[in-house]
Amino acid sequence: MAGKDRILVLGPTGAIGRHIVWASVKAGNPTYVLVRDTPPSVDKPRLVTAANPETREELLQNFQNSGVILIQGDMLDHQSLVNAIKQVDVVICSFGRLLIEDQVKIIAAIKEAGNVKRFFPSEFGLDVDRQDAVEPVREVFEEKAKIRRVIEAEGVPYTYLCCHAFTGYFLRNLAQIETTVPPRDKIYIQGDGNVKGAYVTEADVGTYTIEAVNDPNTLNKAVHIRLPANYLSLNEIVSLWENKIGKTLEKIYVPEEIVLKQIQGQGDAVYVIDPARDVEASEAYPHVQYTTVDQYLNQFV
Repeated sequence: MAGKDRILVLGPTGAIGRHIVWASVKAGNPTYVLVRDTPPSVDKPRLVTAANPETREELLQNFQNSGVILIQGDMLDHQSLVNAIKQVDVVICSFGRLLIEDQVKIIAAIKEAGNVKRFFPSEFGLDVDRQDAVEPVREVFEEKAKIRRVIEAEGVPYTYLCCHAFTGYFLRNLAQIETTVPPRDKIYIQGDGNVKGAYVTEADVGTYTIEAVNDPNTLNKAVHIRLPANYLSLNEIVSLWENKIGKTLEKIYVPEEIVLKQIQGQGDAVYVIDPARDVEASEAYPHVQYTTVDQYLNQFV
């Protein structure tokens, strides 16, 4: 681990945070996580899902067994946050949407600690400075954009991770919100189905995040994960799925005006990379063997 930056992950047990932790361990970076000392309640059921098969306690134990250093603290306790940050070089936040604005507390702690080389705020979606979302998601993007402005105003060194559409959320059900697996009979397609999206697995997000940590060229830039094999329209994805199951689905196209009434958010992955402020992950890290959409869908066949 000599020479590798020490990484602190905030929100380490979440859907993205856990993958960042494991990628950091795999890359050989000394890895730290901030955890609250909250013993499990006997009355509260343990949350275990297909995507997150471990309980929080099991996951933290596995982290510890792999050499991850657990720091007891709370982001709402300024001094404990400062103490944790003083032990590392890079801080990565993977908080969910309800805690986005609370990142101002992290920025304040980073400023006081005075030793952080890079802060990765909780982004992991569309580039919030290049989106055209509708409500209610627009509000979330605006909150993230405000955090960017605070980071820049405070002079905190940063990297923004823009990874667009998670396979575990947008692809596992082919955008059929009420199901958890790809349909085998009929499918509802928003609009004409020709708008392309950029898909990436949560595990690959973790890998590319740590690649960016260990790349000095990403300092004060945004890293965009737009993987060539995963830049597909829903029509193209449906065709892939149909070939795998040997069946043609009934396709029901939802008119755009109805989509706009129901949509949770929209954004465009088509924009030109500016080397002065952007890094294209697939070009910067060609050695990473990412999971393609085609490979991802195999698990459901």
